[in-house]
Amino acid sequence: MKLITYLNFGGNCAEAFHFYEEHLGGKILNSMKHGESPVAEHRQPGWEDKVLNATLQLGETVLMGADIPPNLFQPMRSVYMTLMIDTKEETERIYKILIDGGEILMPLSEQLFAGAFAQCRDRFGVNWMLLGAMKQS
Repeated sequence: MKLITYLNFGGNCAEAFHFYEEHLGGKILNSMKHGESPVAEHRQPGWEDKVLNATLQLGETVLMGADIPPNLFQPMRSVYMTLMIDTKEETERIYKILIDGGEILMPLSEQLFAGAFAQCRDRFGVNWMLLGAMKQS
């Protein structure tokens, strides 16, 4: 059994996955748009270029995602994508990228358990928890 996170977006899944690929070192494994679907005639008008399903390899994890209709989309609030990062410097780099156009939920700071810790919401509405330079207990 394997647990995979599936993120819903309000129309910007392709932009988000390309952003994660470029800035977090991910790799888009596949992406299908609504207009490419074998049942494309059942899609919403104007959704030809929206993502029906995409898969992104991010480190040892797979993320999947799609665009869903605006009447069904609600931004993420109670869940965090958590990145375990080796160094404080890399944590700072990723933090700056994720808060650009996003929102700081907990500023980057040193904690008892990590050399660098932060919580933020990126410009796509995805919540992130950054755990950098974990301290040994």
